[in-house]
Amino acid sequence: MVNRPPGKRSLAPSHVYALLEPGPVVLLTTAYRGRANVMTQSWHTMIDFEPPIVGCVVSDRSFSFTFLRASGECVINVPSVRLAAQVVGCGNCSGRTVDKFARFGLTALPASRVQPPLIAECHASLECKVVDTRLVSKYDLFILEVVKAWTTPTKRPPRTIHHLGSGLFMVSGKTIRLPSRMR
Repeated sequence: MVNRPPGKRSLAPSHVYALLEPGPVVLLTTAYRGRANVMTQSWHTMIDFEPPIVGCVVSDRSFSFTFLRASGECVINVPSVRLAAQVVGCGNCSGRTVDKFARFGLTALPASRVQPPLIAECHASLECKVVDTRLVSKYDLFILEVVKAWTTPTKRPPRTIHHLGSGLFMVSGKTIRLPSRMR
């Protein structure tokens, strides 16, 4: 029997995700054979700085998985909180049956280095190429290299949304600056 540490309570393993969720919910665009798709995605993490390498989980049950696997390209689009309804809407339907750009009023812009489009309404767009698929069959984890990055200049950092599970989201807030040796 394990004793409970003072001041702590047990947490179900299914709730760990909400504690470690690494970053903002994004809109992942893919394209294959002239058709583009948008997928809401929140399982991603930075792996390296230069070149920027991102780990990205895309379920093999999703329509985007097929496009990403076949094309080896995607765009990670970072929306602000003002697109929260569209972000959730894109996550609640399938690109197999819905043109998400049309349904949710998203504007596709041509990318410079990959076929999938950027989303005009998003704060930032990262054009990516798949560089490693060794963990795809086991974990649906694609390793991506960001080959071109775009951002919309703003005076303040955008307020992004972060998924906590079960339809609960947190909105980024106050930014603070502390001494750091990181560039």
